[in-house]
Amino acid sequence: MRIVKEIPHERYRIQVHNYNGKYILKIELGQYEQSYKINELDLTDTNDIDKMISDEFLENCLGRFLTMRKDWEKAFNLLSDNK
Repeated sequence: MRIVKEIPHERYRIQVHNYNGKYILKIELGQYEQSYKINELDLTDTNDIDKMISDEFLENCLGRFLTMRKDWEKAFNLLSDNK
């Protein structure tokens, strides 16, 4: 897997990777990561990915990150409850 593009953003680390006929869009916030696989043939080039990343899309990503954090904290608390 190789990085083909980084998309600057003030909150997220956004990278596009290429692997096995797919682009993989990775969005990171702290220790959490979301990834989206896109078939290479579905895009003209990687600039199409920039057009897909709207404010609404990133707001929804933030909601998922918050849910991920809540789920992880709940799971991590199980560790201390079992001691």
